[in-house]
Amino acid sequence: MNLERPIAPEPYSLLPSVPGFALHSSDVTSATQLDEQHASGNVSPQLDWDGFPDGTKSFLVNCFDPDAPTPAGFWHWTIVDVPFSVTSLPTGAGSQPAPQGATMLKNDMGTADFTGAAPPPGDHPHRYVFAVHALDVESLGLPEGATPTVAAFMSLGHVLARATLSPVYSR
Repeated sequence: MNLERPIAPEPYSLLPSVPGFALHSSDVTSATQLDEQHASGNVSPQLDWDGFPDGTKSFLVNCFDPDAPTPAGFWHWTIVDVPFSVTSLPTGAGSQPAPQGATMLKNDMGTADFTGAAPPPGDHPHRYVFAVHALDVESLGLPEGATPTVAAFMSLGHVLARATLSPVYSR
């Protein structure tokens, strides 16, 4: 199979610019290869964030692979309506119930959890963009069965700031 294609742009560079804030992880670092537990192990990394703006009422947390060989990338994980009081997720949160008041949406595998990195063998390294979006609403009011793409679209006018980490993975 021929996988030659241009490198996709950083996904949030295509959206209206917003301020940033700090996103940290004891498990992953930008531009560094993901550990196997975050690939075949389907274990979401620990994340914590701070420095988000006043007026933040909730968070949207997601992981997106812009390098997947599809026209639309690949959503690995999305949690919406994360309460303002929650500023961290432990390692493995993607296989646990979402924080109280939040909802974990089905990813592109059709499961409401974290799906680990799985680029095609021999493909260039894929970026896994973990993002936390600070929102000006407590709830996006998404319809039942909403997808990560719908959540991203519905959040667009509510994003006050965004923080990202982009580890990579190849096999």
